[in-house]
Amino acid sequence: MSEPYKIRLSELVNEFHFEVLVRPEPFDEIQVVSNEVNRPGLALTGFYGCFEPERIQLIGNAENRYLASLDPEVRRVLLQNFVDKKPIAILYTTGIQPDELLLARAREKGIPVLGTAEKTSPIMAALISSLNMHLAPRITRHGTLVEVFGEGLLLLGDSGVGKSESAIELIKRGHRLIADDAVEIKRVSDKTLVGSSPEIIRHYIELRGIGIVDVQRLFGMGAVKNTERIDLVVQLETWVEGKMYDRLGLDDECINILGIDLPAITVPVRPGRDLAAILEIAAMNFRQKQMGYNTAEEFSKKLMQQMGAEE
Repeated sequence: MSEPYKIRLSELVNEFHFEVLVRPEPFDEIQVVSNEVNRPGLALTGFYGCFEPERIQLIGNAENRYLASLDPEVRRVLLQNFVDKKPIAILYTTGIQPDELLLARAREKGIPVLGTAEKTSPIMAALISSLNMHLAPRITRHGTLVEVFGEGLLLLGDSGVGKSESAIELIKRGHRLIADDAVEIKRVSDKTLVGSSPEIIRHYIELRGIGIVDVQRLFGMGAVKNTERIDLVVQLETWVEGKMYDRLGLDDECINILGIDLPAITVPVRPGRDLAAILEIAAMNFRQKQMGYNTAEEFSKKLMQQMGAEE
């Protein structure tokens, strides 16, 4: 089994500007491995049958008011038991001041306690979204990722087939580069893949005969983007004489990446073909399909009606 992805708790603190109320040492080595968070209502009543300490525990107004309604001795025991379960971190939301009993126990046990003025539901949603991105399953594929008319196109194919050259021409036409040569792909939900570039080669393109090109410096900030959802996979392959290629667009291709089926097309490459223009049309045609209009199906219907009328 592969080791789960991790993110330092300190990175989340910096990202969301959390206040650190209890900072155990070594704080920077605390790693979060779960992309789920928890509101420990049942745990604070004494039920730990489904408690998962690897989740960040959020205490909001509901939990705080419940605790405030208890007899002080009962509250002390419940808070003590809660901290003793060693959650990865406890986050107080809505600007709530933590109970001194909990803070003292957290210092004793080395449990981080954080605070934020944000309301519970919004910060919970934002935290889950961030964790889904940071801890998502991922792979690296050889290819190029570009944004064309708002659609993320993942260009795949053998080395030298023209992926980088096509990307440069698209950039010249006002589209944006996300990654070239190596594309890091993350599964951020059951339906969504997001691509990015390894940091060391971010915003660079390799052009044979020229070398490495800094796209950001040559074309400006508007020509690059750090991440993009992958909407369509374009498989570029050298034109093979005699091979039957789809000429109507009725065949639905898919490529499975990280368990998600992505729509795909195969584009044959040979000298004289304007790949950038073809990719622009592919992006617009894909968007049109997403909006409910399929040109190939409409043409096929008209063709069948014409043939029926002539019989």
